[in-house]
Amino acid sequence: MLIRHRKRSDIASHEITSESAYLNRRELIKGTGLIAGSLALSSAIGASRSAYAAVMPAPGGKFADVAKGYAKLGGNDAPTSFEDITTYNNFYEFGLDKGDPAEHAHNFKPLPWTVKVDGLCNKPGTIDFNDLIKPAALEERIYRMRCVEAWSMVIPWVGISLASVINRFEPQGSAKFIRFETIVRPTEMRGQRSANLPWPYIEGLRMDEAMNPLSILAVGLYGQPLLGQSGAPIRLVVPWKYGFKGVKSIVRISFVEEQPQNTWKVMNGSEYGFYANVNPKVDHPRWSQASERRIGEFRRRPTLMFNGYEEEVADLYKGMNLSRLY
Repeated sequence: MLIRHRKRSDIASHEITSESAYLNRRELIKGTGLIAGSLALSSAIGASRSAYAAVMPAPGGKFADVAKGYAKLGGNDAPTSFEDITTYNNFYEFGLDKGDPAEHAHNFKPLPWTVKVDGLCNKPGTIDFNDLIKPAALEERIYRMRCVEAWSMVIPWVGISLASVINRFEPQGSAKFIRFETIVRPTEMRGQRSANLPWPYIEGLRMDEAMNPLSILAVGLYGQPLLGQSGAPIRLVVPWKYGFKGVKSIVRISFVEEQPQNTWKVMNGSEYGFYANVNPKVDHPRWSQASERRIGEFRRRPTLMFNGYEEEVADLYKGMNLSRLY
């Protein structure tokens, strides 16, 4: 679904930024002793390299026919540089530090790829990556990304509407939530050889959140296919939520009745909730969420409610206590 209506805060982006320092959850992770679980799901069933290449551009190339989609940016928002986006991020499957994903993702092979869709839907099955995204129009969506660690970026994603994918599998009325699962490949993802997190990484959304027009499945950024460190070949992007909701390298989508036990809530439910809505009024127990450090900038800036997408999503949470349901 294309969102082309203009908002009062819409403005074109105009700058490129550079790298900066960071906060992270390394000490929390290193202090846990959870045992990794679950064997790797196969990503090769029914797939072929030629099918994958039918959608993906040649190495180093860009996607063709990408429509310009939604871009709600303020006057001081500018796309973060490709280098910073792809070298400064959390993807604990490759390691605990911000630079680990870029350093260690070179052995990860994102093709061939399939996604298993199951649970409370009328058309379950295992679908090839090419077939999953080919029927949908690729769009560029320039979204703010706010990490729970109080740093942020602006990222020009290439992706498809999550709602359009959901509708293809005809979820049943009893499906109240959607659950996402990351691949487990410890031979290629060195972080999974440790028990820092319970593998596979799990995330979830309420169905109305998943159906919101802002929710997308991203397959690229800056017009290029996702790199391994960014969640290749397909990841979730929900821009009004903290970045840890953006589950990467998705191999399974399940329609379920009960709220999924997402990884960070399992790890430390007192600090990381299921909803993970960006909220400057609700601090993390160990730091303030009132402001953030935009990568490439020296001064901090105020954090916006729902990361600046309040007009589009606030109705989803009417009547909810967002301090308790964080």
